Amino acid sequence: MKEEKRKLQLTGGSTFTLSLPIKWVREAGVKQGDELTLIQRADTSLVITALKQKQERIKSAEFALSAKESFEGNFRYLISHYLVGYDTVKLLSPHGFKAEERKRIKEEVRKRLIGMEIVGESSKEIVLKSFLKYEDFTLQDAIRSMSKIIMSMHADAISSLDKSEPNLAEDVIERDNEIDRFYLLIVRQLKAAMSDPELAKKIGMNRQRDSLGYRIIVKSMERIGDHIENVARKSKKMTAPDRIKSLDSIKEIGISTKELFSKTLTSLSDNDIGKANEVIEDAKSVTAGVEAANERVLAEEQGITGRICILSILESLERIAKYCEDIAEVTINMGITKEG
Repeated sequence: MKEEKRKLQLTGGSTFTLSLPIKWVREAGVKQGDELTLIQRADTSLVITALKQKQERIKSAEFALSAKESFEGNFRYLISHYLVGYDTVKLLSPHGFKAEERKRIKEEVRKRLIGMEIVGESSKEIVLKSFLKYEDFTLQDAIRSMSKIIMSMHADAISSLDKSEPNLAEDVIERDNEIDRFYLLIVRQLKAAMSDPELAKKIGMNRQRDSLGYRIIVKSMERIGDHIENVARKSKKMTAPDRIKSLDSIKEIGISTKELFSKTLTSLSDNDIGKANEVIEDAKSVTAGVEAANERVLAEEQGITGRICILSILESLERIAKYCEDIAEVTINMGITKEG
């Protein structure tokens, strides 16, 4: 709808009235006597919502799985419906679901989509429904849970490298799925909050304009999880001699990045732009340490496989520091505009 201008009318000497655009009235399906809700934003603008619309929040969709797409390609479409905020999604298979396909869909839904459950199925359809109430699991709750998993993964990834424990490394790799689950949940929350000021407040986001900042933050956290997973994967491939030669450097940088991430989280939760500035400076120090470690590795005599693994681990630790820097910059941006 194009921008329209309306003049306030004074009625009865003390009441101001404003006429509503007829196009909006028709699209909202409201009539004389219906109730509307008014929400004042921080910038003094008003959001007008038809009460009927607020009561009809359940959104449903259905789509047929494409035979031309891989399983992951089709599942990506389901994830898109989840992120957009559909409460019920019906998956259709024109030729019927194979037993193995049905089993895999159920496993992937449980593993990757928080709150989604299978509520109905037949030979040619699977019905999923979201039982998640956003206000029961706030944005801060989700970020806090995601952070705790990342911190434990980081500690275990370095420990698996130090103690040569492939089982611990494998556990770290599997936990990255949890990071992905929380990332998708938070993106779903942020998308819903963008169109619903009341929901934004319920999930703990007082300003809708912070949605983009939080989107960058959780994406950076998700990427940090990926790099920790890479550290664990590479640690499984390293031989004992390779570990001995470069372990001290990796451990030192690994501990530094873990402390950096912890400091980053503190600056975010406390809205502390001073500490966020410190994170950016500390991240530069970590990067300098990685560059020095890279030079030492290249100068050492060791097998090609070990060298590749070590350089890959160092690169991941450097990327973790860079993502901490990105989060700190967003924290500063949101902190500066906190008032008003």
